[in-house]
Amino acid sequence: MLLIDVDGPLNPYAAKPQRRPRGYQTHRLLTPRWEATERHRMEQWGLPDRRVKPLRVWLNPDHGPPLAALPFDLVWATTWEEEANAFIAPVLGLPALPFIPWPSPRPDPPDGVFWKTPQIGAWAEGRAFAWVDDEITDADRAWVKAHHDGPALLHRIDPRIGLVPDDFALLTQWEKSVAGPGTHPRACTA
Repeated sequence: MLLIDVDGPLNPYAAKPQRRPRGYQTHRLLTPRWEATERHRMEQWGLPDRRVKPLRVWLNPDHGPPLAALPFDLVWATTWEEEANAFIAPVLGLPALPFIPWPSPRPDPPDGVFWKTPQIGAWAEGRAFAWVDDEITDADRAWVKAHHDGPALLHRIDPRIGLVPDDFALLTQWEKSVAGPGTHPRACTA
C-alpha cells in the first residue's frame, strides 16, 4: 500500500505564495469540512455572516499517471479523508481511493511522534506500506519500527516542493525490494 497525504506531497502549500511551483495549477476549493470549520471559527470571532474563503490548493495533474502506475494499492492518509476523492482525485485523474478515517479529537502521542503515526500503524495491521507525508520525522520511523511487524517506508516530502521524480523512483525501488524478484507487484501487500 502507498499511503498518501495531500497537503505537502500533492499540494506544496509551503512554497512562496507568489511563486507557484512549475507544473502546478491553482485550485480554489471550498470543501464541506473546511467550510464548517471556518464558519465555526468565524462564529467564535463574532463574525457569523462573513463569507468563507475557499482553500488555495496547488495540484499538479501530471502526478496522477505516475501515482496510478506505481505498483501499490493507493490509500489516502490525509485529513481530507473522503473529500480527497471528491476534490483531489478528479484533478489528478485518479479513481476514488480508500481513505484512513481519523479520530476526533486527534490523539497526542508522546515523544514527538506525529499524531497520524499510531493511527496508521493500527490501520495497517502489520501489512507492508509506504507512506508519504510532510510531517514524518525520525520519531515516527522509530515508533513504526518498534510497533509495526511488516515492512514500512516512511518518506518525508518537502512541503515547499511536493512530489518529484526521485520520490517516485524511491517508492518503486522500495516496493521491488519488499516484493522480491519475480513477484508480481500487485501480489505483494506493499
